Amino acid sequence: MGAGAFLEPLTVVVLLFGGAWINRSPDSFSGTKGATSFEDDADIPDLPLAREVESKEELDIETQRLSRSKRSLSPSLLPGQEETWRGREIKIPGLGYRRTVQTPNTAVFRNRLLSRLLHKFPFLVEAWYWALIYWVYQLGRAFTAVTLVEGTVHVARRHALQLIKIEQHLHIFWELPIQRFFMSMPRLMTGINWLYSFIHIPGTILFLVSLYYYTITRNRFVQRRSAQHETGLAPSGSPAGPWLYEARRRTMATCNLLAFVVFTVWPCMPPRLLSDPGFVGPDADTAKSFGFVDTVHGQEGASSVWTQNRFCNQYAAMPSLHFGYSLLVGLTIMTIPLAPHHSQPWRTVRVPFFNHSHPNLSPKVNLPSTTRMLCLTLGFLYPFTILIAIVATANHFVLDAVAGAIVCYVGWKFNDLLLNLLVVEDWFLWCLRIHKPVQAPFEPTSSKSGLGLKSGWEPGKKQPYVVNAA
Repeated sequence: MGAGAFLEPLTVVVLLFGGAWINRSPDSFSGTKGATSFEDDADIPDLPLAREVESKEELDIETQRLSRSKRSLSPSLLPGQEETWRGREIKIPGLGYRRTVQTPNTAVFRNRLLSRLLHKFPFLVEAWYWALIYWVYQLGRAFTAVTLVEGTVHVARRHALQLIKIEQHLHIFWELPIQRFFMSMPRLMTGINWLYSFIHIPGTILFLVSLYYYTITRNRFVQRRSAQHETGLAPSGSPAGPWLYEARRRTMATCNLLAFVVFTVWPCMPPRLLSDPGFVGPDADTAKSFGFVDTVHGQEGASSVWTQNRFCNQYAAMPSLHFGYSLLVGLTIMTIPLAPHHSQPWRTVRVPFFNHSHPNLSPKVNLPSTTRMLCLTLGFLYPFTILIAIVATANHFVLDAVAGAIVCYVGWKFNDLLLNLLVVEDWFLWCLRIHKPVQAPFEPTSSKSGLGLKSGWEPGKKQPYVVNAA
């Protein structure tokens, strides 16, 4: 493995701690004179921004809003007088099950040292989530790896041969011609080997760091600038807010859980292991006849510390989380909400060949903005490149990628189920006497309602971000 043995873990550590630094809170850690301290505003919401009103009805609504904001800053809600318990809702979508349970309110620990540290560096919480999700998944794989028996290996090989038959029947058995094509270009094949081995985990962490900054940290700075300097320009932060980041993080956790269940119940050998020269079983001739080459783990390969150790389950090819994660990343980049001045169409053109006699009545087509085109291009290229890599290196079948896409969809659809674990988290943090910082969404507000509800952007009109206490 060479330099990769220490460069890979070092890269992950640098990305996680670099993400914590980039996404740090602008508040000062210690309450020095003239500086903002945690005791002053650690969990106290910003003062409400004034809004222009145009009628007596709107004035009444605005007065009520300001009154509610003043009451929220009353001494009755100071840290020392926080409620000891709070309600958490447990629900299962589709079954109609909904229940509220009481859990400890960790806000009473907000002024403790570790809580203040997490407030200053909130991405440390995300680093903990990622490490927990990753290592629970890896420990599960390690358990299945050390408990493997010879019969399981034969079953995994038989499942791989079954996949080949299905792909041949569907005329999508493309793995061999794709690998041979790239192996005819050794330098390109070396690059693909390195891409497969080293981009999966660092690339995922880089995506999480960037998404956290765009949807949360940048909005925090936009909120402060809007409060201090009113301008006629629309804020340049993300209209999505923290819900988008949190949903993607939960989706990845759900993907890990689903993948663990699948490869435990249905182990599948990757194509590269079908050519094992030491195998002399009943299907040996058939398995070796395809001629798959292990390009990653050979002498000229680029094997990874994450994929080559005695605790790694080599028979977990189905589904491909390499592709599932990359698809999730790509779709998020392609569809991410943009600030208004970044999402305006670049140009509107007519399609004259639909109406030769009256060109002015031809349908109009809005060409995406430069930023949106960049997002679409990058969002497509990333999963497409990973798909080429997993197939060309003979680490996955095409159907493994299809299964990875299905796992991605299911995880995306049902990630809210993990919110039920907040009950366990509350008790865990209570035992540690830690209060986790909660990110409040910043949303554009409607000048008509003044209630902090989503209403879309109106170009050329002042629309500051406000904290949605819900």
